[in-house]
Amino acid sequence: MAEREFDNYLARSGAALEGSRYTAYLAITPRRHGFPVYFAVCENRSFRARDVAEAAAARALAAMTGLEDDGTPMFPEGHTGFDDEPAGTP
Repeated sequence: MAEREFDNYLARSGAALEGSRYTAYLAITPRRHGFPVYFAVCENRSFRARDVAEAAAARALAAMTGLEDDGTPMFPEGHTGFDDEPAGTP
């Protein structure tokens, strides 16, 4: 799990088991009060191994340019959120 701090939120990456496969996610938690909001990332993929799903989520967390006022992740122009490139591919 990776994390990044923002003014009003803490963002964490992770993976959740859904059936027999893992889904990569970002969890955005308000700093003062409230519950985390979960955003699925790499939605065109499910992963057989937890560590691979966690790595994909960490890459998505690193790609974030910031958060909107309500905590919604922002990504660079043209970023699809899909994880089509294998690790190590430019």
